[in-house]
Amino acid sequence: MMQMGKRNWQNYGLWLLGFVLTFWIVGCREAAERPLPTLVPTAQPIAAATNTPTIAPTFTPQPTATVVANTATPFPTVTVIPTSTPLPGLELSSPEDFGTDRNPLTGEIVANPENLLRRPLAIKVSNSPPQYARPQNGLSQADLVFEHVTETDITRFTAIFYSQTPPDIGPVRSARLIDKELPAMYDAALAMSGAHPVVSQRLHGSDIGDRILRSHETGFYRTGEDKPWEHTLHADPAGLWQAIEAHGENRPPEFTAWMSFSTLPPPDGQPAGRVTVAYDTYTLVEWVYNSADGRYYRWADGEPTIDANNGLQISAANVILLTAIHEKDRSICLTHANGVCSDWPIEIQIWGQGAAIILRDGKQYPVTWLRENRSDMFTFVDASGQPMPLQIGNSWFQILPHYYTNPVTITAN
Repeated sequence: MMQMGKRNWQNYGLWLLGFVLTFWIVGCREAAERPLPTLVPTAQPIAAATNTPTIAPTFTPQPTATVVANTATPFPTVTVIPTSTPLPGLELSSPEDFGTDRNPLTGEIVANPENLLRRPLAIKVSNSPPQYARPQNGLSQADLVFEHVTETDITRFTAIFYSQTPPDIGPVRSARLIDKELPAMYDAALAMSGAHPVVSQRLHGSDIGDRILRSHETGFYRTGEDKPWEHTLHADPAGLWQAIEAHGENRPPEFTAWMSFSTLPPPDGQPAGRVTVAYDTYTLVEWVYNSADGRYYRWADGEPTIDANNGLQISAANVILLTAIHEKDRSICLTHANGVCSDWPIEIQIWGQGAAIILRDGKQYPVTWLRENRSDMFTFVDASGQPMPLQIGNSWFQILPHYYTNPVTITAN
């Protein structure tokens, strides 16, 4: 775990104390829903394999509509799927704690420890438009999923597969600038349909360039479905691992930071039974806690998020609401109109540190996310600088632009 200086922690502690008070949610049914204020991180760029744009020191928040949780139609009853039960009081924080049979990305014991000797896959999965992208295949077996906005304000997923091998993943779509960062954090290979030519140059010119898989590689195939061509690319991950082997890049990951896990909820968590996340006007995500199995279940735009492989509703042991600075990279023009550039890609600056909320066990915990080095995965600390553990199991990250105003609503029930 990275350390901060004492003076920085004192200043930071005062800041985060105010942050905690701001996000206090009254834990009773009668309490009125109150939107959370904007979380504004601080950006500290880290060294990468290619040049990155200069980061402006300050940013002006842009107003968006206040989110109102959908309460008109109650959600259907969640069907509980039996899962392995972690030992009570189990804590994992160092490489030694995970041994050779625990997944460092989830803290779970894996059925086949040999899976941990292969390189993780970061696969780009579509989420829009719903009629072509949903239901997706394979997301219930991802260890980590990151949902982020694109330049058109729709959201897209980068899913990290490591311990499990689903039979089908897709639809696979094009990568964005954030996909230069996420594979580096988890020492993963990147599987994508393609990218804008300049974005592709950035990706291939970086330190992940030798482990990028595109649609002509072993493991990709077209479904033949009657829908637009760009929505028909899927992947067999077993084939993708064969392709990485052919590249000479299929080796165990070398993690330089480790997330902490604990089966015991940290003290002082406030109730968080239902969470609404609004990505502008395009995607409304809702997570509902089920106390029967201790997991959050996902809805998107009022519909349960289903894995088409098995018909199961997507659920997570941890949901992480993570705010990061989003800036348009004006060195890359995506669209020209009458000789003038009208669209630029978004650089999501997931380095340095910023504000986040961890949802686990029906509780919410305000934290700071950290990423000091390019090869570091996200880690989390509380107001005193101590590691904040996740619950053992998979995690979904909702990455939110710093300029959103009140994108999140959390209620006790």
